Amino acid sequence: MNHKKSFSQKLLRFWKKLGPGLVTGASDDDPSGIATYSQAGAAYGLSTLWTSIVAFPLMAVIQQMCARIGIVTSQGLTGTLKKHYPRPVLYLMLLFSFPAIVLNIGADIAGMGAVGNLLFPAIDATYFSVFFTMLLIGLIIYLPYQKIAATLKYLCIVMLVYFVVPFLYKQDLTAILRSTFIPDIRFNKEFIAILVGILGTTISPYLFFWQAAVEVEEMRHKKKHLIVDKKLVHTINKDVDMGMTFSGFVMYFIILTTGSVLFKEGIHQIDTVEQAASALKPLAGNLAYLLFSIGVIGTGLIAIPVLSGSISYIITETFGWEEGLDKKFHEAKAFYVIIALSLLLGLSLNYVGISPIKALIYTAILYGITAPVLIAIILHISNNKEIMGNNVNSRTENILGIAALLIMTVSAAVLLYLQFFTE
Repeated sequence: MNHKKSFSQKLLRFWKKLGPGLVTGASDDDPSGIATYSQAGAAYGLSTLWTSIVAFPLMAVIQQMCARIGIVTSQGLTGTLKKHYPRPVLYLMLLFSFPAIVLNIGADIAGMGAVGNLLFPAIDATYFSVFFTMLLIGLIIYLPYQKIAATLKYLCIVMLVYFVVPFLYKQDLTAILRSTFIPDIRFNKEFIAILVGILGTTISPYLFFWQAAVEVEEMRHKKKHLIVDKKLVHTINKDVDMGMTFSGFVMYFIILTTGSVLFKEGIHQIDTVEQAASALKPLAGNLAYLLFSIGVIGTGLIAIPVLSGSISYIITETFGWEEGLDKKFHEAKAFYVIIALSLLLGLSLNYVGISPIKALIYTAILYGITAPVLIAIILHISNNKEIMGNNVNSRTENILGIAALLIMTVSAAVLLYLQFFTE
């Protein structure tokens, strides 16, 4: 009995210690990301499982840099850019980030609506999309930051369903291990496009801004001013690593599910999350279908506040307006109006003829252009002693950061070449 009590207490302490890193990691696996991973599994089976191992250290190190920038400067990434870099850099980043994030929000809302319709066929998907949009606007505006953070944190539990789904279907352990640790790369347009899509949805620019800004929010809620020392940086890094590990596992198990179920049954084209969920139903059973669908809605409820929050932080910091999820609506009207507008603009994509899959493609292209530039800037900031003091990057962090920059740049360049200069 005491042993059980001790274990539950340890588990509770561990849960309480988890900070913004968990939510950031969970939001990385939004409905758009799930669609990308599902397509990777359906099209190429288990061949892309290895990408989760490669992507983890790259996305973790970039998010750690962003978190450290936030706690050292007490500003979001945009505020730091505005203070230390030429304005054209800031405006160019804003120009690319705004449409990409809005398209991402639109694709996520549409995905949630479509899955809602699958679960309750009598209700049109559009009604679900409108419902989720209004629900999120209301919760973000009226809930204080601590409750938003706690709500998002508990929603992360929903994503554990993806750890269960693959085991509802018979698996080939040898094939899984081989695909996990031995990279399989095919130099054709479609496969490279999938790789770029996976990289784009795991190393996403909106997460850079969110991580830095939300660390500042967390600092504001501490009872006393925290000294930024090695211990604090280590704690922040552990939190980020936990979130990115969680994200990587979800990505891995979604590819495993679709790769072992859909690919084997000859279903090689998945454009949307509802297609993935529908395809699982007759093959892996009702429970797999139900869990997969619930996971999509849960991830959307986590990711959309992060997406809309990111864009609002970017714009309000750019123009010096009051910002912060810890402020009430009347204290930061522009901040919350931007969040609401970004959600409504995303919702409107359902009515202007832009399909969710096209929104995903446009988002991936814009992220692909923006991410390498932002990674280069983040590397520069993180190595600038005038900004970071003694908290500049270590050699290992620089090596991984440069690797992320090169991989993102080269893969995007190869895709563009294959897309426009080959038959």
